[in-house]
Formats: sequence, structure tokens, C-alpha cells
Amino acid sequence: MHRFAKKYIWWKSPEEALAMPERIIAQVMNLGDFEDMQALAQEVGDKRLCAVISHAEAGQFTARSWTYWHYRLGLSSVDGVPPLPVRKFV
Repeated sequence: MHRFAKKYIWWKSPEEALAMPERIIAQVMNLGDFEDMQALAQEVGDKRLCAVISHAEAGQFTARSWTYWHYRLGLSSVDGVPPLPVRKFV
């Protein structure tokens, strides 16, 4: 996970980033190249990837990566992807 922290949470030290592993996972899921996404999936497993996307915050995923991961993880069909999370002001 250290190499992902360094590459995908570039604005923090790897040690600081490692304190928030779900954030690292979300960044790789959203911005990662194919090889990094495959390595991440192998390292953390689909169950953890499902948990990260299920608890995603607004702005963490682009529409493209949101759709890809929902389909890839079997969370929805191509035509049944849920809407991206949105910020709610109360």
C-alpha cells in the first residue's frame, strides 16, 4: 500500500496517507492505471473495494471510474449504475 500512498496521495507523506487506507484505495480506483488497479484488487480484494465504493464521498470518483467499478465488482449492470454521491447541505 505504501507505493500507492506515495503515488496517489502525493500531497501528503506516505506515512500520513497510510493513516487513511480507504482514501488511498479510492484514489487508485479513480485515478489508477490498469496495472495499478489490478495490483490493488489483488492486494486488498474485491470485498474491500466494494466497501470503499459503497461508502464513497462526493467527488471521490469520476462518472467513468464509478461506472467501471460498479460493473467490475458486480454491483450493478451497465445500465443500472447508481448516481454518483452528491454533497448535501443541511
